[in-house]
Amino acid sequence: MASRYFAVVPAAGRSVRMGQAKLLLPWATGTLVEHVLGAWRGSRVTATVIVVHPDVRELTAVSRRAGVEVLVANEPPPDMKASVALGLRYWSETRHLTAADSWLVAPADLPLLESRTIDAVLAAHEPTDSRIVVPTDPVGKRSHPVLFPWPLADEVPRLPAHEGLKSLLAQHPVHEISVPWLVPSADVDTPEDYRRLRDRYDRNDRPRP
Repeated sequence: MASRYFAVVPAAGRSVRMGQAKLLLPWATGTLVEHVLGAWRGSRVTATVIVVHPDVRELTAVSRRAGVEVLVANEPPPDMKASVALGLRYWSETRHLTAADSWLVAPADLPLLESRTIDAVLAAHEPTDSRIVVPTDPVGKRSHPVLFPWPLADEVPRLPAHEGLKSLLAQHPVHEISVPWLVPSADVDTPEDYRRLRDRYDRNDRPRP
């Protein structure tokens, strides 16, 4: 049976360190979130859902225009793990999922995420393989997106409050794949991160399309 791939993009944080809605910052010809969601749409994933904060209405509207499925949390999720759990529940309620299917996760604040990176992760997965697939950057550091066999979705809500999704990688077999074009430290947490990555992108010192 062929595997289907369902992505969850957690985007319900309040951008405290940025001081503003970072996902709505300018990037390329639109906003940062539109650029990231475009990478998901251009990949071979079956479908993508973004989980958004109930109070950030503009993000909801922009995400819908980007052509992905949008899940507005009823209550603000306390952390990324809670957002991912909401996305997984959404997929389980809207799709008939089997053990051959998989789910992928990557934060929404990765403006250098590319469709070819997502597809490289998908290509490394076999439907009969129960391993988690994790890309690594040129220095061997684990990166995103991470692919999980669908059965592991049941474990997310049962994780202790102090444990994140990384604990699943410690508890289950992992298949690491080297992705030479990955950029280390490519998430946007501070204004400095945004300027650094935007400068890299604008200099054309970015991975080819």
